[in-house]
Formats: sequence, C-alpha cells, structure tokens
Amino acid sequence: MYTDNKIVVGKRGTENEMSILLDKANRHGLITGASGSGKTITLKVMAESFSAAGVPVFLADVKGDLAGMPLPGQANEKIAERLNGIGITDFEYKGFPTVFWDVYGRGGHPIRTTVKAVGPTILARMLGLTDAQEGVLAIAFKIAEDNDLELVDLKDLRLLLQYIGDNRQKYTITYGNVSTQSVGSIQRNLLMLEEQGANQFFGEPSIDINDLLQRNSNGMGNINILHAVELFSKPNLYSSFLLWLLTYLNQNMPEVGDLDKPKIVFFFDEAHLLFNDMPNYMLTQVTQVVKLIRSKGIGLYFISQTPMDIPGDILAQLGNRVQHTLRAYTPAEQKIVKAVASSFRANSEFNTEEAIMSLGTGEALISFVNEKGEPSIVQKATILPPQSNMGAIDDSTRLMVMNQSPYRGKYDVAVDRETAYEKIKAEMEEKEAEKAKQEEEKQREKEEKQKAKESGTGKSGTTGGKQKKTAAEKAFEKTANAALGTIGRKLGNAIFKGFFK
Repeated sequence: MYTDNKIVVGKRGTENEMSILLDKANRHGLITGASGSGKTITLKVMAESFSAAGVPVFLADVKGDLAGMPLPGQANEKIAERLNGIGITDFEYKGFPTVFWDVYGRGGHPIRTTVKAVGPTILARMLGLTDAQEGVLAIAFKIAEDNDLELVDLKDLRLLLQYIGDNRQKYTITYGNVSTQSVGSIQRNLLMLEEQGANQFFGEPSIDINDLLQRNSNGMGNINILHAVELFSKPNLYSSFLLWLLTYLNQNMPEVGDLDKPKIVFFFDEAHLLFNDMPNYMLTQVTQVVKLIRSKGIGLYFISQTPMDIPGDILAQLGNRVQHTLRAYTPAEQKIVKAVASSFRANSEFNTEEAIMSLGTGEALISFVNEKGEPSIVQKATILPPQSNMGAIDDSTRLMVMNQSPYRGKYDVAVDRETAYEKIKAEMEEKEAEKAKQEEEKQREKEEKQKAKESGTGKSGTTGGKQKKTAAEKAFEKTANAALGTIGRKLGNAIFKGFFK
C-alpha cells in the first residue's frame, strides 16, 4: 500500500510500518520463502504500491495467478481479520492499470526482439551450445555486422550459418576456424528452439522499452505483466528471455543518478533459473549489470525459495529483503536456514534462525534499506493483503484489458522486411544462375563438337579433316597403290637406261 511517499509492505503490531523508501527502491530487493509461504502476495503488494506511487512495473506471471491486477479485490473474513490485527482502517480495494504481454502473443501483446539485439552470448545460452559452438556463433554475428546483414529472425541466422558453412574457407583466415560440425550442431539446436515457439519471439516490430515506462492518465504506473505460463514450461527459454531483458535495459536506458523514485521496477520470479549452470564469464557480466543498473533508475527484485539461489556477489546488492518461512527437516536444510539468518542484522528481541522456521502464513522477516542506505535491523511483520483481485482471470476479461490497451495493434501483426535472409538468398540464387549458365555453355560446346565430328567437319567447319573409309575404298586404294608402284619402277628403269645410251 502506498502512503506518505513510502511503499508499505507490512506492519509490526498496529503502529510500526515496514516500508520501502521510494528513493531507496533502486537498491534492489529479494523475496524468498518456501512454496506456499506467501511470496506471491508480497510481490503483488509491492507491485500495486509502486504503481500507486507512479512507478511502472514489469513482472512475470508464471502461474497465471497475478493476472487479477486490473480488477478490485473482494473483501472476505480472513482479510478483514488481518487488517484489524495490524490496525488498518482505510484499506481500499481497487484495480491497477495493467498491460498484458506474451512471447507467444496469445495471453497478451506479442513481445519481440531481434536476433541481433539478443546477441551471441545469450543466444548461445538459449541453444545450450558448447564453447566451440558459441565461438562459431560469435563469428557468424561478426560476419553479419561486417557485411551489413541484419539478423532479425531465426531464418536470417539459419541461412547465414548455411552460407558460412558452404564458404568456410573464405572466412577462416579473417575470422577463425569454422567447422561444419559446429555449424551443423547450431542448426540442429536452432531447429529445437523453433519447435519451442521461439520464432514468435524473434522478429519485428520489436518491443520499444519506452512502452514499459508509461503511466495512465491518473499518474499511476502501468503494471506490465508477462503472461509466462507457457514460457515457464521451457525454463531455458524463460531464463534467457529475462537475461536478455536485463541486459537490454542496461544497454538502452540512460544514466540518471539518484532519483526520488525509480523509473521502473522489475520483478524476476523463479530467479534461480536465471543462474542455473550460468558460465562464469556470463555471471560476471550479469553481476556488473546489477551493480550499475540502479544508476539508470531501475530497481530489480528477485523472487526465489532461498537466498542461496542467488550468487553471492549479486545477493550483496539486494538491500530490501523479505524472508517468508523456510522448512528445515534435514541437516542440509538447517544449514541453509542458519546461513539465511546470518545474512540479516540481528534483532535482540528474537532468534532469527528460530523465527524463520516458525513464521505463519502472511508473516515474514523484513529488512529494508534505511535513510542512510544501510540495511535495517530485521523485524518480524505481517504482510498487508493486496488491494487488487487475487487469482487468475477468465479469457474474456483478459481480452477486454488487451482491447483497452494503448498498444492495441502496435505489436499484433509481425513485419517481415528485407534482412539477411533475402540478401543472402539473392546472392545464392545469382551464383546458382551463373553456375547453371556456365554448365549450359559447356554442354552446348560439347554438343557442337560432337555434331561437327559426325558431319566430317572440324572445329572451323572446313573439309580438311580425316574421314572413315569403307572396305571397297580401302581395297581400291591398295590395288591402285600396287599398280602405281609397278608403273613407277618400269618408268624409272627406262629413264635410267636412257642416260647411258
């Protein structure tokens, strides 16, 4: 709930509010807890409050239970009991300005980007490539850049890889070795990515990041909900999408320094998927992005089961934390609880480790950044209920919200203009036509030689060539030669005798 320039997330008793200070909201945050402990409710309360404060929000809805944001919530006995317990009397149920997005274009406006914008590093993660294959992919991107070949969708990349594979000797000296095995493996993995529906993600019109930064006519920040139920069933694609979004923001948002409130806040649900099997070089890049992106007015909030799901260097950047209950039935789980407890500033009023395991539904341990930029002493608090509707919505309600969206029609129809595919295809067709022409000329010359041979003419068309002789001609020639020989001898003898008379 937004009040007095603060994001009120919970209360300790009836007096003490646990609030995120708006000018400290870009210090990033973390929501953790076991399944069913209340992480989604906390996320909703935060997202609604940021929206009410005029801060746009982007979040991924992986279960479909965040879609009720545009509708006002419904009072019930359980919520009334919670509100009474924390002394809130002015609670208002209301909906919030919501824009639905969907990589597949079914549960929201299509959200697209180009192959070039994703880049070889994140695309290699999407494809699950080896280091050698990633190197070949990087070469392909460099060749495309040097030859003014726009990589927009997957067919651009597929044809470029085929062309490079067919002409690899041409590129090896300049760009490095390109093996046909690596090209074939990348092509195979691209086919698998296409079967997962990635064709709909790569293309144009690509998302304009400014469309995620908008407010409605009342000054409330839009809550941009990525309908990710289907996308989440493909964890590698889901995590790669979020990584792209994170890097895309960092590359395209200007430096703004410290602001009174963030320009936008992002919630990354199931955050452990972002970092699973992440190569060290990529983790270094992501850590750098998390450190620097707050200077661009962006707050990042990760949601996962335990803080151990987040790499240590990134965890150190997350100042605003909400910890729901954790279960610890095994020594390994108890070790995790102990580590989580030690990450908070201790409160002398209770044992943090014991508190984590005894928290009830709707309760959490909270530590937010204070006015000095320091993490506050951990407090046990009750989380406020959401003001909007909890749970999923039906298709007709979703369609109504989409029809009222300011982006209706802007992204709905894909555009396929001339890019790398068309240019490479034209060059390949031109080469094929030239090759066919040369083959045709060779065949015509061959036929002309054969025809000349059969007609008794040489290449020049004159009658000076040798001809085959029939048996009668050969017999006549032999007889004639014999006769000429006899006559010649007699004539020679006569002449010889004449000299000596």
